[in-house]
Amino acid sequence: MFGIVRPCSHRLGGGLKSEWMAHLCGLCLALRSDHGQFARVVTNYDGLLISVLTEAQSGSVEDGRRTAGPCPLRGMRTASVARGEGARLAAAVSLVLASAKMRDHLTDGDGVLARRPLAVAARKVASGWDRAGRRTGADVGFDTAVLLDAVDRQPRIEALAGPGTPLLTVTEPTETATAAAFAYTATLAGRPDNAAPLAEAGRLFGRLAHLLDAVEDRESDAAAGAWNPLTATGTSRAEARRLADDALHGIRLALRETEFVRGKLVHVLLVHELRRSVDRAFGTASCGHGPGAAASGTALSGGTAPLGSYGPAAYGSSQPMMPGAAPGTEWSQPVDNYGNPLITPPAPGGPAGPGGPDDGGWGGGGGGSRPPHRPRRGLLAGCAVALGLFCTCQVCCSDEYEDPWSRQPRQGCCNNCDCGDCGSCGECCECCECCDCGC
Repeated sequence: MFGIVRPCSHRLGGGLKSEWMAHLCGLCLALRSDHGQFARVVTNYDGLLISVLTEAQSGSVEDGRRTAGPCPLRGMRTASVARGEGARLAAAVSLVLASAKMRDHLTDGDGVLARRPLAVAARKVASGWDRAGRRTGADVGFDTAVLLDAVDRQPRIEALAGPGTPLLTVTEPTETATAAAFAYTATLAGRPDNAAPLAEAGRLFGRLAHLLDAVEDRESDAAAGAWNPLTATGTSRAEARRLADDALHGIRLALRETEFVRGKLVHVLLVHELRRSVDRAFGTASCGHGPGAAASGTALSGGTAPLGSYGPAAYGSSQPMMPGAAPGTEWSQPVDNYGNPLITPPAPGGPAGPGGPDDGGWGGGGGGSRPPHRPRRGLLAGCAVALGLFCTCQVCCSDEYEDPWSRQPRQGCCNNCDCGDCGSCGECCECCECCDCGC
């Protein structure tokens, strides 16, 4: 999947993450329902914003959701997913967006698309996505001609661009296309007064999408000899950042003029997460749960406590000893991927502590409050379980799964944290608990 707004589950929290996933899965299933299984490959993070905007203006959450069956990409779990015209409009936009992305790679001759047979096949696929997007757009009353016109105009504008050409001349087709898509969500939601501010937000979002793609690809384009708007127009990195910051500010102002029934997720995605996307592209932000955080966690714990993936994971010396350990030995236990203890340390003399009536083997008493011992799997059994995890995509898509051999909890690869400090409004990330945080 592609897109510039890629929120981290650690920041979204349970409620907003469920909403975001409902729109992502709704987009994927809308593509499958209208265009078959293969169309699901165009599911992208930015396309679902159309579905989010539509629902945020209409506020009809219950009527706009349905329960979807188990899916490998959800770890074989059912889920409540978005449905209706918002999801279908998102599908239409995603198809055209994917077509434009493929045509861009064809123009640059990227990777395997430099080979003529594959390039011919890719052009046929892109044309099919254009037609599919046109059909779905017509079903919900949206004319995708403005999107297709932008796709057609982009190569001609790029061919004429050179040193001194304003960068915004190159980004104009993308701006026009996203403005039309954002504005039409107001029509679907029955709020025509929102069309103008949403068109402005969409125009600036399109500018950002084009800018960030150019910034991220500048070095690789230079190495491959491919066309890049920043290099072609002679735009400096500082000027690109200024344009990006101006676009962020404009989007905030436009959203303030838009009337939402449920605007929290829109605010988080288009204000806070979009700011992080800009910081990530320009290299001005780092992950709050990465190596830097681990270093700070070591400092906070005095350099003695072992760290889990996301922070300090051990108890201090005030915690009870392990049964049978020498005096002064600190409690040591396994932790999950978030640094939380897997086994609650026993309280001395308590019902589940050493010597208590329920210690279950911790101190010689009866009972059984200690979790049952789960032995490691053998090589072949572990391989069989691992095969099942990979085939159902749980290794990459589940929030947490059991290690095939050790049975310890592991975090899905796609849930790796990509978050940093808030940096959007000078407050902590919890300011998103209300959408009136002044951002």
